[in-house]
Amino acid sequence: MTAILRSSVIRKTAGALATLFGVAVFVFFMLRAIPGDQISASLGTEAAGLTEAQRQALVEYYGIDEPLTTQFFSWLANLFAGDLGFSVRAQQPVLDLTVAALPVTFQLAVFAILLALIIGVPIGMLSASAPRKARDFVGQAVSLLGLSIPAFLLATTLLTFFAVNLGFNPNGLGYKTLFEDPSVNLQQMFLPSLVLGFGISAPIIRTTRAAVLEIRGQDFIRTARAKGVKTQRIQFRHILRNALIPIVTMTGLQFGYLLGGAVVVEQIFSLPGIGRQVLLGIQQKEYALVQSTVLVIAASFVVINLLTDLLYRAIDPRVRAE
Repeated sequence: MTAILRSSVIRKTAGALATLFGVAVFVFFMLRAIPGDQISASLGTEAAGLTEAQRQALVEYYGIDEPLTTQFFSWLANLFAGDLGFSVRAQQPVLDLTVAALPVTFQLAVFAILLALIIGVPIGMLSASAPRKARDFVGQAVSLLGLSIPAFLLATTLLTFFAVNLGFNPNGLGYKTLFEDPSVNLQQMFLPSLVLGFGISAPIIRTTRAAVLEIRGQDFIRTARAKGVKTQRIQFRHILRNALIPIVTMTGLQFGYLLGGAVVVEQIFSLPGIGRQVLLGIQQKEYALVQSTVLVIAASFVVINLLTDLLYRAIDPRVRAE
Protein backbone atom coordinates (compact mmCIF):
# COMPACT_ATOMS: atom_id res chain seq x y z
CA MET A 1 0.00 0.00 0.00
CA THR A 2 1.50 3.32 -1.07
CA ALA A 3 1.78 6.25 1.30
CA ILE A 4 -0.85 8.19 -0.69
CA LEU A 5 -3.33 5.29 -0.63
CA ARG A 6 -2.70 4.73 3.08
CA SER A 7 -3.30 8.40 3.78
CA SER A 8 -6.52 8.29 1.75
CA VAL A 9 -7.79 5.25 3.69
CA ILE A 10 -6.98 6.87 7.04
CA ARG A 11 -8.66 10.12 5.99
CA LYS A 12 -11.83 8.38 4.77
CA THR A 13 -12.01 6.18 7.89
CA ALA A 14 -11.61 9.20 10.17
CA GLY A 15 -14.29 11.04 8.22
CA ALA A 16 -16.64 8.06 8.48
CA LEU A 17 -16.17 7.78 12.24
CA ALA A 18 -16.71 11.52 12.69
CA THR A 19 -19.90 11.30 10.63
CA LEU A 20 -21.24 8.41 12.70
CA PHE A 21 -20.43 10.21 15.96
CA GLY A 22 -22.23 13.33 14.70
CA VAL A 23 -25.28 11.25 13.75
CA ALA A 24 -25.25 9.59 17.19
CA VAL A 25 -25.16 12.96 18.99
CA PHE A 26 -27.85 14.48 16.77
CA VAL A 27 -30.30 11.58 17.04
CA PHE A 28 -29.79 11.11 20.78
CA PHE A 29 -30.52 14.71 21.75
CA MET A 30 -33.20 15.35 19.11
CA LEU A 31 -35.23 12.39 20.37
CA ARG A 32 -35.21 13.83 23.86
CA ALA A 33 -36.30 17.23 22.53
CA ILE A 34 -39.60 15.70 21.39
CA PRO A 35 -42.37 16.25 23.98
CA GLY A 36 -43.29 13.21 26.08
CA ASP A 37 -41.29 10.26 27.32
CA GLN A 38 -41.29 6.47 27.24
CA ILE A 39 -43.67 6.25 30.20
CA SER A 40 -46.45 8.31 28.61
CA ALA A 41 -45.88 6.63 25.23
CA SER A 42 -46.21 3.11 26.66
CA LEU A 43 -49.09 3.76 29.08
CA GLY A 44 -50.98 6.54 27.30
CA THR A 45 -53.66 8.21 29.42
CA GLU A 46 -53.08 5.66 32.19
CA ALA A 47 -49.76 7.40 32.96
CA ALA A 48 -51.74 10.17 34.67
CA GLY A 49 -52.93 7.68 37.30
CA LEU A 50 -49.46 6.60 38.41
CA THR A 51 -48.38 7.27 41.94
CA GLU A 52 -45.11 9.08 42.53
CA ALA A 53 -43.45 5.83 43.61
CA GLN A 54 -44.68 4.00 40.52
CA ARG A 55 -43.48 6.79 38.22
CA GLN A 56 -40.09 6.87 39.94
CA ALA A 57 -39.76 3.09 39.54
CA LEU A 58 -40.53 3.40 35.80
CA VAL A 59 -38.09 6.30 35.43
CA GLU A 60 -35.34 4.13 36.89
CA TYR A 61 -36.45 1.16 34.77
CA TYR A 62 -36.14 3.14 31.54
CA GLY A 63 -32.89 4.74 32.71
CA ILE A 64 -34.09 8.31 32.15
CA ASP A 65 -33.29 9.47 35.69
CA GLU A 66 -29.62 10.06 34.85
CA PRO A 67 -28.16 13.21 33.20
CA LEU A 68 -28.34 13.19 29.38
CA THR A 69 -24.57 13.11 28.95
CA THR A 70 -24.36 10.07 31.24
CA GLN A 71 -27.13 8.35 29.26
CA PHE A 72 -25.37 9.18 25.98
CA PHE A 73 -21.95 7.79 26.89
CA SER A 74 -23.55 4.78 28.57
CA TRP A 75 -25.38 4.06 25.32
CA LEU A 76 -22.14 4.46 23.32
CA ALA A 77 -20.30 2.10 25.67
CA ASN A 78 -23.04 -0.50 25.20
CA LEU A 79 -22.81 -0.07 21.42
CA PHE A 80 -19.11 -0.86 21.43
CA ALA A 81 -19.91 -3.95 23.50
CA GLY A 82 -22.41 -5.09 20.84
CA ASP A 83 -25.50 -4.20 22.88
CA LEU A 84 -27.89 -2.03 20.85
CA GLY A 85 -30.45 -1.89 23.63
CA PHE A 86 -33.78 -3.55 24.39
CA SER A 87 -37.22 -2.89 22.91
CA VAL A 88 -39.88 -2.87 25.61
CA ARG A 89 -42.68 -2.93 23.04
CA ALA A 90 -41.39 -6.00 21.21
CA GLN A 91 -39.76 -7.55 24.28
CA GLN A 92 -36.69 -8.29 22.15
CA PRO A 93 -33.13 -6.97 21.89
CA VAL A 94 -32.80 -4.19 19.31
CA LEU A 95 -30.03 -6.18 17.63
CA ASP A 96 -32.42 -9.06 16.90
CA LEU A 97 -35.05 -6.67 15.51
CA THR A 98 -32.46 -4.94 13.31
CA VAL A 99 -31.04 -8.22 12.01
CA ALA A 100 -34.58 -9.21 10.98
CA ALA A 101 -35.56 -5.84 9.48
CA LEU A 102 -32.38 -4.80 7.65
CA PRO A 103 -32.48 -7.58 4.99
CA VAL A 104 -36.06 -6.54 4.10
CA THR A 105 -35.06 -2.95 3.40
CA PHE A 106 -31.82 -4.04 1.72
CA GLN A 107 -33.71 -6.33 -0.68
CA LEU A 108 -36.23 -3.58 -1.40
CA ALA A 109 -33.42 -1.10 -2.07
CA VAL A 110 -31.59 -3.49 -4.42
CA PHE A 111 -34.75 -4.21 -6.43
CA ALA A 112 -35.63 -0.50 -6.58
CA ILE A 113 -32.13 0.45 -7.74
CA LEU A 114 -32.17 -2.25 -10.45
CA LEU A 115 -35.53 -1.01 -11.73
CA ALA A 116 -34.30 2.60 -11.58
CA LEU A 117 -31.22 1.74 -13.66
CA ILE A 118 -33.29 -0.27 -16.15
CA ILE A 119 -35.61 2.72 -16.56
CA GLY A 120 -33.18 5.60 -16.11
CA VAL A 121 -30.04 4.74 -18.07
CA PRO A 122 -31.71 3.81 -21.42
CA ILE A 123 -34.10 6.79 -21.26
CA GLY A 124 -31.22 9.12 -20.34
CA MET A 125 -29.14 7.85 -23.28
CA LEU A 126 -32.07 8.14 -25.70
CA SER A 127 -32.77 11.64 -24.44
CA ALA A 128 -29.14 12.67 -24.94
CA SER A 129 -28.98 11.13 -28.42
CA ALA A 130 -31.33 13.81 -29.80
CA PRO A 131 -31.10 16.99 -27.68
CA ARG A 132 -34.11 19.30 -27.88
CA LYS A 133 -35.95 16.81 -30.06
CA ALA A 134 -39.11 14.77 -29.37
CA ARG A 135 -37.36 11.89 -27.60
CA ASP A 136 -35.48 14.35 -25.41
CA PHE A 137 -38.71 16.04 -24.36
CA VAL A 138 -40.28 12.65 -23.59
CA GLY A 139 -37.28 11.62 -21.50
CA GLN A 140 -37.30 14.86 -19.53
CA ALA A 141 -41.07 14.55 -19.04
CA VAL A 142 -40.59 11.07 -17.54
CA SER A 143 -37.90 12.40 -15.19
CA LEU A 144 -40.14 15.31 -14.20
CA LEU A 145 -42.96 12.90 -13.36
CA GLY A 146 -40.60 10.81 -11.27
CA LEU A 147 -39.50 13.88 -9.31
CA SER A 148 -42.96 15.41 -8.86
CA ILE A 149 -45.20 12.43 -7.98
CA PRO A 150 -44.96 11.74 -4.21
CA ALA A 151 -44.09 8.16 -3.32
CA PHE A 152 -47.06 7.83 -0.94
CA LEU A 153 -49.50 8.93 -3.66
CA LEU A 154 -48.10 6.58 -6.30
CA ALA A 155 -47.93 3.72 -3.78
CA THR A 156 -51.53 4.21 -2.62
CA THR A 157 -52.81 4.52 -6.19
CA LEU A 158 -51.05 1.39 -7.43
CA LEU A 159 -52.01 -0.64 -4.36
CA THR A 160 -55.67 0.37 -4.68
CA PHE A 161 -55.76 -0.25 -8.43
CA PHE A 162 -54.17 -3.69 -8.26
CA ALA A 163 -56.21 -4.77 -5.22
CA VAL A 164 -59.60 -3.56 -6.48
CA ASN A 165 -59.33 -4.29 -10.21
CA LEU A 166 -56.96 -7.27 -10.33
CA GLY A 167 -57.34 -8.77 -6.86
CA PHE A 168 -53.58 -8.50 -6.41
CA ASN A 169 -52.52 -7.71 -2.83
CA PRO A 170 -49.89 -10.22 -1.68
CA ASN A 171 -48.95 -7.98 1.27
CA GLY A 172 -52.20 -9.05 2.93
CA LEU A 173 -50.77 -12.56 3.31
CA GLY A 174 -48.13 -11.54 5.85
CA TYR A 175 -44.52 -10.94 4.91
CA LYS A 176 -42.49 -13.89 3.62
CA THR A 177 -38.72 -13.83 3.14
CA LEU A 178 -37.09 -14.87 -0.10
CA PHE A 179 -36.00 -18.13 1.52
CA GLU A 180 -39.39 -18.93 3.06
CA ASP A 181 -41.48 -18.43 -0.09
CA PRO A 182 -39.69 -16.90 -3.13
CA SER A 183 -42.91 -16.55 -5.15
CA VAL A 184 -44.82 -14.62 -2.46
CA ASN A 185 -41.75 -12.56 -1.56
CA LEU A 186 -41.18 -11.40 -5.15
CA GLN A 187 -44.86 -10.52 -5.48
CA GLN A 188 -44.71 -8.52 -2.24
CA MET A 189 -41.60 -6.67 -3.40
CA PHE A 190 -42.83 -5.86 -6.91
CA LEU A 191 -45.06 -2.84 -6.26
CA PRO A 192 -42.94 -1.12 -3.56
CA SER A 193 -39.81 -1.63 -5.69
CA LEU A 194 -41.63 -0.15 -8.69
CA VAL A 195 -42.76 2.89 -6.68
CA LEU A 196 -39.28 3.59 -5.32
CA GLY A 197 -37.53 2.67 -8.56
CA PHE A 198 -39.65 5.09 -10.60
CA GLY A 199 -38.86 7.94 -8.22
CA ILE A 200 -35.13 7.18 -8.21
CA SER A 201 -35.03 6.80 -12.00
CA ALA A 202 -35.66 10.55 -12.36
CA PRO A 203 -32.25 11.77 -11.09
CA ILE A 204 -30.58 8.85 -12.89
CA ILE A 205 -32.21 9.94 -16.18
CA ARG A 206 -30.97 13.49 -15.71
CA THR A 207 -27.51 12.42 -14.59
CA THR A 208 -27.15 10.01 -17.53
CA ARG A 209 -28.35 12.62 -20.02
CA ALA A 210 -25.95 15.29 -18.74
CA ALA A 211 -22.99 12.87 -18.61
CA VAL A 212 -23.64 11.48 -22.09
CA LEU A 213 -24.01 14.95 -23.60
CA GLU A 214 -20.70 15.98 -22.06
CA ILE A 215 -18.87 12.85 -23.32
CA ARG A 216 -20.37 13.15 -26.81
CA GLY A 217 -18.60 16.46 -27.29
CA GLN A 218 -15.14 15.07 -26.46
CA ASP A 219 -12.43 14.83 -29.13
CA PHE A 220 -11.99 11.06 -28.83
CA ILE A 221 -15.68 10.53 -29.74
CA ARG A 222 -15.30 12.65 -32.88
CA THR A 223 -12.15 10.69 -33.72
CA ALA A 224 -13.98 7.38 -33.31
CA ARG A 225 -16.75 8.56 -35.63
CA ALA A 226 -14.20 9.77 -38.18
CA LYS A 227 -12.59 6.32 -38.13
CA GLY A 228 -15.93 4.75 -39.00
CA VAL A 229 -16.59 3.02 -35.67
CA LYS A 230 -20.16 1.75 -35.51
CA THR A 231 -22.65 3.97 -33.68
CA GLN A 232 -23.71 1.21 -31.31
CA ARG A 233 -20.10 0.52 -30.31
CA ILE A 234 -19.51 4.23 -29.73
CA GLN A 235 -22.62 4.48 -27.58
CA PHE A 236 -21.79 1.59 -25.25
CA ARG A 237 -18.00 1.14 -25.45
CA HIS A 238 -16.95 4.78 -25.44
CA ILE A 239 -19.78 7.08 -24.32
CA LEU A 240 -21.58 5.00 -21.66
CA ARG A 241 -18.37 3.60 -20.20
CA ASN A 242 -16.93 7.08 -19.70
CA ALA A 243 -20.24 8.38 -18.32
CA LEU A 244 -20.39 5.71 -15.60
CA ILE A 245 -18.70 7.74 -12.85
CA PRO A 246 -21.57 10.26 -12.33
CA ILE A 247 -24.15 7.48 -12.82
CA VAL A 248 -22.47 5.32 -10.17
CA THR A 249 -22.23 8.33 -7.84
CA MET A 250 -25.94 9.06 -8.15
CA THR A 251 -26.83 5.37 -7.77
CA GLY A 252 -24.76 5.07 -4.60
CA LEU A 253 -26.37 8.16 -3.09
CA GLN A 254 -29.87 6.93 -3.91
CA PHE A 255 -29.13 3.45 -2.54
CA GLY A 256 -27.97 4.94 0.74
CA TYR A 257 -31.07 7.12 0.86
CA LEU A 258 -33.32 4.09 0.36
CA LEU A 259 -32.00 2.34 3.46
CA GLY A 260 -33.57 4.99 5.65
CA GLY A 261 -35.95 6.81 3.34
CA ALA A 262 -38.27 3.97 2.37
CA VAL A 263 -40.31 4.29 5.56
CA VAL A 264 -43.50 5.58 3.86
CA VAL A 265 -43.50 2.84 1.23
CA GLU A 266 -42.73 0.17 3.82
CA GLN A 267 -45.63 1.39 5.94
CA ILE A 268 -48.11 1.44 3.04
CA PHE A 269 -47.15 -2.04 1.84
CA SER A 270 -46.77 -3.47 5.38
CA LEU A 271 -43.13 -4.45 4.92
CA PRO A 272 -41.28 -5.03 8.23
CA GLY A 273 -38.22 -3.07 7.14
CA ILE A 274 -35.77 -0.85 8.95
CA GLY A 275 -37.62 2.38 8.11
CA ARG A 276 -40.88 1.09 9.55
CA GLN A 277 -38.97 -0.03 12.64
CA VAL A 278 -37.72 3.54 13.18
CA LEU A 279 -41.24 4.95 12.70
CA LEU A 280 -42.74 2.61 15.30
CA GLY A 281 -39.85 3.37 17.64
CA ILE A 282 -40.49 7.13 17.40
CA GLN A 283 -44.21 6.64 18.04
CA GLN A 284 -43.50 4.56 21.16
CA LYS A 285 -40.57 6.73 22.34
CA GLU A 286 -38.31 3.67 22.12
CA TYR A 287 -35.10 5.64 22.49
CA ALA A 288 -32.71 2.69 22.25
CA LEU A 289 -34.52 1.30 19.22
CA VAL A 290 -34.51 4.56 17.25
CA GLN A 291 -30.97 5.61 18.20
CA SER A 292 -29.37 2.28 17.37
CA THR A 293 -31.39 1.72 14.19
CA VAL A 294 -30.58 5.18 12.81
CA LEU A 295 -26.91 4.61 13.58
CA VAL A 296 -27.04 1.29 11.70
CA ILE A 297 -28.61 3.11 8.72
CA ALA A 298 -25.90 5.79 8.86
CA ALA A 299 -23.17 3.14 9.05
CA SER A 300 -24.69 1.37 6.03
CA PHE A 301 -24.71 4.67 4.13
CA VAL A 302 -21.03 5.24 4.97
CA VAL A 303 -20.09 1.71 3.87
CA ILE A 304 -21.97 2.19 0.58
CA ASN A 305 -20.07 5.43 -0.07
CA LEU A 306 -16.76 3.66 0.58
CA LEU A 307 -17.76 0.83 -1.78
CA THR A 308 -18.72 3.44 -4.38
CA ASP A 309 -15.21 4.91 -4.14
CA LEU A 310 -13.75 1.44 -4.71
CA LEU A 311 -16.05 0.97 -7.69
CA TYR A 312 -14.65 4.18 -9.20
CA ARG A 313 -11.21 2.57 -9.22
CA ALA A 314 -12.58 -0.52 -10.94
CA ILE A 315 -14.39 1.25 -13.78
CA ASP A 316 -12.11 4.22 -14.46
CA PRO A 317 -8.34 3.75 -15.02
CA ARG A 318 -7.80 7.47 -14.42
CA VAL A 319 -8.95 7.10 -10.82
CA ARG A 320 -6.56 4.17 -10.32
CA ALA A 321 -3.74 6.25 -11.77
CA GLU A 322 -4.44 9.08 -9.33
